[in-house]
Amino acid sequence: MAFDCDVLISGGGPTGITLAVLLARRGVKVIVAEKEATIYPMPRAAHLDHEAMRILQEAGVADAVMQTSRRAARYDFLNARGRLLLRFDGADQIGPGGWPLANMIHQPSVEAALRQSLAACQTATLRCQWELLDVATNGAGVTARLATPDGERSLRARYLVAADGARSPVRSAAGIGFDDLDFEEPWLVLDMLVDDPSQLPTSNLQICNPARPTTCVLMGQGRHRWELMILPGETAEQVSEDAFIDRLLEPWNVKGAVRLERKAVYTFRARIAQRWRQGPVLLAGDAAHQTPPFAGQGMCAGLRDAANLAWKLASVIKGQAPDALLDSYQVEREPHVRATIAMAIMMGRMVCTISPWSAFVRDLKFRLGRALGKLPDGPPSYPPISAGLILAGSPAAGCYFPQPRDANGAGLDAVLGDGPWLITRSDLAAPPLASFADPLGAWLDAHDAPAVLVRPDRHVFATGNPDALRQAWAAVLATKGR
Repeated sequence: MAFDCDVLISGGGPTGITLAVLLARRGVKVIVAEKEATIYPMPRAAHLDHEAMRILQEAGVADAVMQTSRRAARYDFLNARGRLLLRFDGADQIGPGGWPLANMIHQPSVEAALRQSLAACQTATLRCQWELLDVATNGAGVTARLATPDGERSLRARYLVAADGARSPVRSAAGIGFDDLDFEEPWLVLDMLVDDPSQLPTSNLQICNPARPTTCVLMGQGRHRWELMILPGETAEQVSEDAFIDRLLEPWNVKGAVRLERKAVYTFRARIAQRWRQGPVLLAGDAAHQTPPFAGQGMCAGLRDAANLAWKLASVIKGQAPDALLDSYQVEREPHVRATIAMAIMMGRMVCTISPWSAFVRDLKFRLGRALGKLPDGPPSYPPISAGLILAGSPAAGCYFPQPRDANGAGLDAVLGDGPWLITRSDLAAPPLASFADPLGAWLDAHDAPAVLVRPDRHVFATGNPDALRQAWAAVLATKGR
């Protein structure tokens, strides 16, 4: 049966466009159906970590994103009196992914860069004002019915990826429910254009004040954000009034320094779809999981979904692996998503305390922890891949593989390409890896490994004897892929 494309992606946001670019760069024919005419012009996501930046590097847009992003060295949690409860330091340092640990972004600029990269891909097409109406599936793929500016039309695709947001029509139509992780809080979000940065904080802040829990963070160049919890008895309409907003910002003494660009009321939620795959239909990004914003992992999680899916879909479509390889997607990604959401919920519960007595007890615990030197100085490490397409029992299997840079600033990924990579000790003595010999040699030493096989999504498949690694990789791809 003839197909119009290999992969149809519903949703042209960061997750969908990134996936489309990564697929197209592997020669996969992709159509992205986006119901809106243009990019949403207002800021939404605020943060990308070093791993997300590395994925954008593969998509060809990391340098452009860095031009408009900003960095803050600290992420501070303060109590109502402005006293430090918890500090995460060094967020401006280079992370294992080869980029700064924390990057504060302007989402429309990120999306514009991604669409420009997509436009240069010969096998990918973005169709704006195309809205998915319904989908029929069978063993051969999907038939999608879409509303377009030229009327209804049908498309045949081998796979459909729903990157269509938290309200995902595709997920709803498939009857896929959620695991609710018991976090739901309404907040007012204020995005500001900055006229005088000297009057604004230079750190990212969580104000753990029971009278009004508040977030204050850097955004992309020329912007700043406040998020303020809506208290019991207040309405969305009430807190959105200009006079009310002016009173909320009075304690910050920023009058004349900022101008309101956007105000919006959001309900911060934590939930995960129970199934991320149903036959040829897969969920990604907010369609698969939603997190409170306190750990800054919302867009990061969607980009990780794209990186995990892209090489697997390409391998299946090119006949290099069976369809069952895609069953490893949720197996691998869900534990990581649950860990990042758990971190966000922990931060959120710390911030969202509105009982003065509970806040007093919380503050006392943190003062004691600080005095004993038992407070963390950064977020905990998220878990490696523990099941799926890894060689179980092999040292470092499932771990994130770093991207060192050479003396000229070139990253390992640019030298080795999409992968998979087999890196042996003998490879370190000659180009192209000689300039990375010290950090790669140190990594192999740390894991007592003669060689490492790194998957295309930069996670370790296994370490060990090079020939055994080649055979194990070929075997796992050729069988059931999980």
